[in-house]
Amino acid sequence: MKYIVPIMLLAFAVSSCNKMLDEKVVTNVTDDFYNTKAGFQTAVTGSYVAMRNFYSTERGMTLTETGTDIYTNGSDGNYKFTSQYTSQLDARYDHVREVWNSFYQTINTCNVVVDRANNIPGLDDATKKTGVAEALFCRAHYHFILMEMFGAIPLQLHENTKIVTESHRDSVAAVYDAVIADLLAADKDLPAAAANWGRATKAAAEHLLARVYLTRASSPQAKPTDYADAAKYADQVIKNFGFRLLDDPGQVWAQGKENNSETVFAAQYTADPLYGYPDNNACRFFLMQYDVLAGMKRDLPNGTPWKRFRPTKFLIDTLYKDRVHDVRYEKFFTTVWYANTATSKLNVGDTAVYLPGYDVTKAEIESKKYMLVPPRLYTERLYPSLNKFADSLRPDNQASGVRPFIAFRLAEAYLIEAEAKMMQGDNQGAADLVNIVRWRAARVGATPVETQANRDALTVKASDMTIDFILDERGRELVGEQMRWFDLTRTHKLLERVQLHNTEGGPNIQPKHVLRPIPQDQIDRSSNPFPQNPGY
Repeated sequence: MKYIVPIMLLAFAVSSCNKMLDEKVVTNVTDDFYNTKAGFQTAVTGSYVAMRNFYSTERGMTLTETGTDIYTNGSDGNYKFTSQYTSQLDARYDHVREVWNSFYQTINTCNVVVDRANNIPGLDDATKKTGVAEALFCRAHYHFILMEMFGAIPLQLHENTKIVTESHRDSVAAVYDAVIADLLAADKDLPAAAANWGRATKAAAEHLLARVYLTRASSPQAKPTDYADAAKYADQVIKNFGFRLLDDPGQVWAQGKENNSETVFAAQYTADPLYGYPDNNACRFFLMQYDVLAGMKRDLPNGTPWKRFRPTKFLIDTLYKDRVHDVRYEKFFTTVWYANTATSKLNVGDTAVYLPGYDVTKAEIESKKYMLVPPRLYTERLYPSLNKFADSLRPDNQASGVRPFIAFRLAEAYLIEAEAKMMQGDNQGAADLVNIVRWRAARVGATPVETQANRDALTVKASDMTIDFILDERGRELVGEQMRWFDLTRTHKLLERVQLHNTEGGPNIQPKHVLRPIPQDQIDRSSNPFPQNPGY
């Protein structure tokens, strides 16, 4: 880098609802402060900061959810070119610059922890080990995401203590090796359960290890044991830490209940303006424009519709085709809107808008006093709205969200292990794991026999196990959770699936789009030539 990357201090505060990552705000400090016990703890806490600049933010979600097979652009926002892969997706794109800079700034904070830990007077061994392990987990997390997005990147494994004018891109193989080494070291010293929610744990490190091994397994840098290692660590997350799938998939993201038995790791947020980063707007991005329709006005429970992200026909009509036995579509999407302002035809509380998800006749539409919207009438402003991130506890409709973002959860561990087993030839083992996730999604019938019938209808066989089926199942279960673009790129399916299923992005997507452009300011501030990704 061409300058000393500043230490990022502000991270997570105490929530009134949950005991979570605790911190003190420190201002007007000198560098020597970080050579003290208090400074060490502040830097450890600061190691988590960039997660709030990525998860639940427009930059993070735009770069990971839209322009895929399951999400395209809504009517609003300045970033339709990300979904549509137009020529504006280039090195000047502010979202890639913001992620790049935020991650490297916070990596430097992680390095402060790692490099200084052994020289801090009076720092007890247990605090030192845990703090360094947390910083290693965060550093690995950031390097891994950067590598997934940009390919070869600069590895920053030591603190910047002076102005650096040269920068180079380390190989993808070297990045994988460093990430895995950091996570293995973190896993050794992290606690099985964190004292404060939001801190890294052994389970979080092992979950991320499973992701990393699974990603490398299908890359040119693959090692023969990668799929086995992915399965091993995912299996450990499933079996060793007391996690369990919730009975109701709709409760996984229930507000106020994010710290549940399925959550492995979550990024934390606060409404306190002192901490900055007011970017947690996931509650807005997926909403259709309900507030201009008859009987509806904008309110806090329904949210602020920014209309950024719209589901593709493939997501709604194919992945969620089964709505008889599988409850995930009705749990994850809002399709009914109730009047919150009276009209000549509607009283408050009446159905104002209904998106049934299947075709209806013109006569049926005209016979209803409410607005009936079949799929053929969906637009960039009118579509089923993902509700996983709904946030009714904001102080007002202008405020950003305060909800934690569940970055790792148990259902994904099952799907990681299933994919890894399938790729090793154990299709029956893969099907058994996928079925655990699918059975949880089965509709609960009036009788046990009816419930079992729904589970039977969702049961898949060894012969069903293909990479496309696994991707479909990940789409159904993990929709909106900032993994889709990564899933498609690591499985080499991005171009194929976008061309097949995304009418906006399909015509323009090119091979270069499996990587994001290196930010222009990174190239400009390096005194030596810093290569751009091919095609940009």
